[in-house]
Amino acid sequence: MKVLEVQNLTISFDGKNAVDGVSIDLEDSEIVGLVGESGCGKSLTAFSVLGIYPPNSKLTGKILYKGKDLLTLDEESKRKIRGNQISLIPQDPLSALNPVFTVGNQIAEVLEVHKQVSYKDALLSAKSSLEMMNIPNPSSRINDYPHQFSGGMKQRALIAMALVGQPDVLIADEPTTALDVTIQLQILEIMKNLKKQKKAILLITHDLAQVSEICDRVYVMYLGKIVEHGLTKDIFTNPKHPYTIGLLNSLPDENKKLLNPIFGQPPSINSIPLGCAFHPRCPFVFEKCKKEIPELYDITDNKHHRSRCFLEIGKK
Repeated sequence: MKVLEVQNLTISFDGKNAVDGVSIDLEDSEIVGLVGESGCGKSLTAFSVLGIYPPNSKLTGKILYKGKDLLTLDEESKRKIRGNQISLIPQDPLSALNPVFTVGNQIAEVLEVHKQVSYKDALLSAKSSLEMMNIPNPSSRINDYPHQFSGGMKQRALIAMALVGQPDVLIADEPTTALDVTIQLQILEIMKNLKKQKKAILLITHDLAQVSEICDRVYVMYLGKIVEHGLTKDIFTNPKHPYTIGLLNSLPDENKKLLNPIFGQPPSINSIPLGCAFHPRCPFVFEKCKKEIPELYDITDNKHHRSRCFLEIGKK
């Protein structure tokens, strides 16, 4: 069942589209990856689901949570959903945790606000939540302040905070940034277990290795648009968009003597080129690409795989 549907979402600033006609859906018991270079609009798209966006932005389209359009709700209604039914795991635990309150207090506050639970009972739930995240000595650690936690423990505490209210949807924004490999693997294992608990997870990342490890489907984003999406196995074994191919080719490999990066830099939203936005960096570019914006085309014989590239037309 589809828990979350983003339909033709556009987010603009001063008439320029930072997110341009994005459509994404998410089912329960599923982990979906949203990947792309920094500044492509991944986090802006995800945060809009939570009703968090700059005050000068203009949004069009729909964001449906169990059929309810979140963009039509007033701020109070959004607050009841945000952190309760849809939760965020932010990428930077140093700035996400308040240094002057204990970790237990911050986790308990979620239940006090959203579930009207007493502070005593909320603190017990906070302890249980930390225990589920494999935080040692949770009975005493709930009384610790964030500076007394290691980086990996802070990130697990944020996951505990996101989960304590039993949300349906989790948005994980680069949840393993700046963590060592061992802790990264622990975080990914936690997310796999959440999937078994019928949680729907949107994983925002630039780490394609993590995507291949835990995601069921992948959306590839470039300069505000989805340029390819499909099942993870199809994206990794049969990529179709030149940008996706470039991302995969740029991954480090023990058999490579040199890295193979994508040519050039992505332009800003103030200087988006005509036609396909990727054409100045594309090794397969032809004249049509410089004048027309391609739609998302179905890949031959695969209705689950689509690519925003004119190369696919001639293959049908």
